Amino acid sequence: MSDILQQLDRILAQRKLADPAGSYVASLHHKGLNKILEKVGEEATEVILAAKDTGDDPGALIGEVADLWFHTLVLLSHLNLDSAAVLECLQQRVGVSGLEEKASRT
Repeated sequence: MSDILQQLDRILAQRKLADPAGSYVASLHHKGLNKILEKVGEEATEVILAAKDTGDDPGALIGEVADLWFHTLVLLSHLNLDSAAVLECLQQRVGVSGLEEKASRT
């Protein structure tokens, strides 16, 4: 499944350099970090609202989480990072107690 993340990383890197008039991702990069952060916050709020209204159909929630992940990947791309760094961080945390991991942060 991480193949899709690598694929998105490549696409986002390409679109970062594209014409903002023809690419949504390029337009976000062109507008700058604050606009991208605003989109991440907006998508996070939509995830929360969809989770509260999920009921028997999780489809809307899944779509909103996908939007949040996508915009987070745009954020990483804007900062010259990619999903591999996040996956590596998650890999290092596997098997570590969440309480221990949090306590180890400085």
